[in-house]
Amino acid sequence: MTTAIEQQFSIEQFEAGEIDAEQFSHAAHAYVAWLYVNQYGETAALPRFDAALRRLTESLGVPEKYHATITGFLLTLIADRIDNRESWPAFCARNTDLLNDSRTLLANYYSESRLNSVEARRHFLEPDTPIV
Repeated sequence: MTTAIEQQFSIEQFEAGEIDAEQFSHAAHAYVAWLYVNQYGETAALPRFDAALRRLTESLGVPEKYHATITGFLLTLIADRIDNRESWPAFCARNTDLLNDSRTLLANYYSESRLNSVEARRHFLEPDTPIV
């Protein structure tokens, strides 16, 4: 069974900027990143996804919503946890923390000051909080 997110979003739509901003939730972001990693592998997926997301936020008139560190880190987490043999629903069931509030998840890896910095918005920054 195909989920609503799977029916609404594709790499082609994302790259063409044909995304309804009202429907593009955090889970939809994660789904598109998952598609990229499945199709291109982590190394090629990150710059391609990042460029498309930048274009999308620009075209929607909300470039301030783009955050390089959040984008890069979440795509990396998705890539680390992906099993190419599983469906999107199976991935979701195993990784609920990736689909909930990303700020809560990121707080395990980044200090608030680092994540909220101008530099983190513009460029990917490595985590600065030791994992306990």
